[in-house]
Amino acid sequence: MTAAAPNPGDEPMGADQPVDGIEGDPVRPARRVRSVRESLASIVLTFEIVVVFLAALVIWGLSREDGGAFGLPSWVPLAAGGVVILGLVLTIPLLRYEWAYVLGWALQALLILSGLLNPAMFVVGALFGGMWVYCMIVGARIDRARAAEAAAVADPGKESA
Repeated sequence: MTAAAPNPGDEPMGADQPVDGIEGDPVRPARRVRSVRESLASIVLTFEIVVVFLAALVIWGLSREDGGAFGLPSWVPLAAGGVVILGLVLTIPLLRYEWAYVLGWALQALLILSGLLNPAMFVVGALFGGMWVYCMIVGARIDRARAAEAAAVADPGKESA
C-alpha cells in the first residue's frame, strides 16, 4: 500500500518535510507580503532608473568639451547619473523600512533639482514627483483599508466606527 498523496492545501509540518511530498525537494520559506505602497514606490523608482540613465546621457551629450553646466567637466553628468541610479537601485529593496521612503523623497527632490543642468528635467522631475506623491497617498490609503478589513475578519464581533 502506498502513502496517501498530500492535499494541495496541506502545510508542511516541519522544516524537514518537503513541500509537495517528494523527498529531496527543499522547503521554501514563506514570502514576505509587500504593502501596496511599497509595490507602487518600487515601480516608480524602477521607471526612474531608466529615465535618469537617459537623462544623464542627454546632459552629457549636450555638454561642451570646455565645460558643461556650471563649468563642470563633461564627465560629471555621467558620474552624477550613475550615483543617482545607484541610489535608486539600492532604495528599492530597502522600502520594507519606513526610513527608506524618506530616501525616496530625497531622490525625488534630487531629480527635480537636476533641472538646473537641463531645464527639461524640471518637467520630468515634476512628473515623477507627482507620481511619487500619488503612490504614497493612494498606497497608504489602500494599505489602511486592507488592514481594517483584515482586522474585521480577525475579530468579527467588533465593528469599526
